[in-house]
Amino acid sequence: MFQAANPGSKLLLAGLLAGSCVGLAFAQGPTPRGLDLSSGDAGWISEGTEWVAVPGGTQPVTFDPKFPYVGNGQGKQPTFRVADTSNTNLTDFAKAELKKSNEMVHGGFAMYAREARCWASGTPVYLLNPAQPTYWLQTPKKITMVWQMDQQVRHIYMDVPHSANLKPSWYGESVDRYDGDTLVVDTIGMNGKSFIDNYRTPASDKVHIVERYRLVNDGKTLEANVTITDPAVLKQPLQVVHRWRKVNQTIIESRCADGEMNNPFEQRVEPLPATMRPDF
Repeated sequence: MFQAANPGSKLLLAGLLAGSCVGLAFAQGPTPRGLDLSSGDAGWISEGTEWVAVPGGTQPVTFDPKFPYVGNGQGKQPTFRVADTSNTNLTDFAKAELKKSNEMVHGGFAMYAREARCWASGTPVYLLNPAQPTYWLQTPKKITMVWQMDQQVRHIYMDVPHSANLKPSWYGESVDRYDGDTLVVDTIGMNGKSFIDNYRTPASDKVHIVERYRLVNDGKTLEANVTITDPAVLKQPLQVVHRWRKVNQTIIESRCADGEMNNPFEQRVEPLPATMRPDF
């Protein structure tokens, strides 16, 4: 479920995850050019699980007003998300895909977030991963993002162009640069199996994501301005904001559900991913 490393630059992922058992030393070497997201065992927890529109920008998908979404911890019975397919920025293809998801929910399907069933989140919905912190490993040539739950990993390569021949993957190919105190991440090369949001708005293999990260609130909050362009799904680029709050705690080892957790409540759910060959 991990993204393949960029050609010619392999991450020793096994060693990285083994290090997580005792805490990752994220402050190894100098922090590149001004945006320090990794020192002091800093992690970043998502503030919410939905996109916030840029003022005056296009609106992201939200819930159908007839079926309001209720998340955990709100003092009410939680619900699964039912998308509002009347969003005027969606193509007919996107509306049809969301309609399928809505019909599954109405039919009793337990529409958990993709990662809850041990699937890779994929980009850009990876940014909305809830509850557990994301840790950043910053080096002069690469940034590695590790979400504590399942240790989902995303690789971002510094100051290089995109590959001439991309191999599609769950997280795509991400390259970045610093613009003053802002980190700019450019991602293409998606495999067409991920989502734009937690309503399961599809992200096609043509999706292009640009993230602009900066620290606000005296360094206590990480903010990303995100532009999502996908001609198969969106009539106009989607411009949204997302934020994470800083926590100082050492990363802990995590793994997704094994066979004993396959489906404890005997619900109608997505099958756990399986492979016939090892990842390494």
